[in-house]
Amino acid sequence: MAEETQKSTPAAKTPAAAKAPAAKKAKKPKLEDKPFKEFIEEHFTTALQEAFTSEGLEDMSLQFSKQGLPINGADPQEQCWQIIGNWQNGQRQFNLYFLEENITGAKAFSASTNGQTPSTIESFMIDERRVTLDLMVLYTVQRLNGQKWLFGN
Repeated sequence: MAEETQKSTPAAKTPAAAKAPAAKKAKKPKLEDKPFKEFIEEHFTTALQEAFTSEGLEDMSLQFSKQGLPINGADPQEQCWQIIGNWQNGQRQFNLYFLEENITGAKAFSASTNGQTPSTIESFMIDERRVTLDLMVLYTVQRLNGQKWLFGN
């Protein structure tokens, strides 16, 4: 009888062993946290091109380069990263400027026709606290639609 009272419970049935903490899975880094150039070249331009193609703009050409602002009176020595979009055989062009080498930094937009220099530059996405790939694509498409250049308003 003494043998029966000294039996211990198996380790598998103890509460501590049954509730061992699971190893936390490392979160995948967000696309937006990638280095600026990598994000723009590999993700933003690709997503933007896909958005234009899905809307029937087959001849859109997108270029990503660092150059001066194409505005009369701007200092050509002051350069910033830009997405330059051309279509309709160069008859329409937009520029999306990244004034800081960061997607959350200051951004601007301009549009021009017939190869002319843009006459104005506008702020772009200034009210967004959080900048995501989808929002950047959406705002770019909306801005061009505001020009009545995309969907034949």
